[in-house]
Amino acid sequence: MQIAGGNRPGEAAAPPSFPAWATDAPVLTALAENPAQWALFLDIDGTLVDIALTPDTVDVPAGLTDSLAAVMRGLGGAMALVTGRATDFVDGLFHPHRFPLAGLHGAQMRLADGRRRDSEPGPALLRAKDMLRAGVRNWPGVLFEDKGAAVALHFRLAPQQQEAVENLMRDAAVLAGPKWALQRGKMVIELKPAAADKGAALRSFMDTGPFLGRWPVAIGDDLTDEDMFATAIALGGQAVRVGKDARRSLASGRLQTPAQLREALAGIRAMWEKGRPSMERGGEWNGGHSG
Repeated sequence: MQIAGGNRPGEAAAPPSFPAWATDAPVLTALAENPAQWALFLDIDGTLVDIALTPDTVDVPAGLTDSLAAVMRGLGGAMALVTGRATDFVDGLFHPHRFPLAGLHGAQMRLADGRRRDSEPGPALLRAKDMLRAGVRNWPGVLFEDKGAAVALHFRLAPQQQEAVENLMRDAAVLAGPKWALQRGKMVIELKPAAADKGAALRSFMDTGPFLGRWPVAIGDDLTDEDMFATAIALGGQAVRVGKDARRSLASGRLQTPAQLREALAGIRAMWEKGRPSMERGGEWNGGHSG
């Protein structure tokens, strides 16, 4: 894919005065300089927000929702959240905004025009949920999370139960059948629709306006995000990984913490509000300088 008049992905160099995120993830500098060329895909837990001890205690820091809304506007709507969370939960986190969203690793989709595509749990998954719920009843610290068309067991509060959780989830996958597959994450194992992954979700967005004809940037922190990274790279874009551990990743950019990504989003928003003419007028961002 070629886009006239712009650098190839990641070619923009961060000026010396730019903050650390511009050096660690130079593709974000390219996005800031040429927003009409890029589409942005963001994981949530461990990426935009810090991982919480339990699934329902996640905290959205002040200013993040407004930064996301501003960045989406600056990208002409070409931004989506791609997460293992359910759509309704995400909408509650970022109320009153309803962003384009792939929930449950893509089993739930809300496109930029509001159209939705959702998977249903079905009787086989319901039986597997019942088995899991009963199986962990006497396992302190192991949390059962019903996501509708998916189900997860979290063992962050009981790491010694990892092997038992894995064995139980394998049994649940057999009970659910071939239309459902296991997905491992950070101290969590999920049972989700086998056809759903974050890479397929990103590709679905890229086939629709306002994402058409842009280079994708995928940002995430976990094994579940590597599919999204691979698809972004295959489509000519780039990936950025959030986290300090040394696990191998397809991502070429690296941010240390969710706080650094939040700083980057706020910084991009501030640059655009200070110096870039609106995209609706067809203007080019002038680097934050007037005249």
